[in-house]
Amino acid sequence: MSVAKVTEIISESSKSFDDAVENGIKRASKTLKGIKGAWVADQKVTVDDGKITSYRVVLKVTFVLAD
Repeated sequence: MSVAKVTEIISESSKSFDDAVENGIKRASKTLKGIKGAWVADQKVTVDDGKITSYRVVLKVTFVLAD
């Protein structure tokens, strides 16, 4: 039987929300082993002079705990 945990991370990109998600999962994978999924809990953009300068996502990452 597996036991999973959910942790929250925030990731950012200057390109897109999709890129922010990719960056977050890529970085989380360096520390968290056994990632099984994630969902976007929130999205936000940063605006400067009427232009979007960054895309931020709050990810809930699910991973299986090691025995």
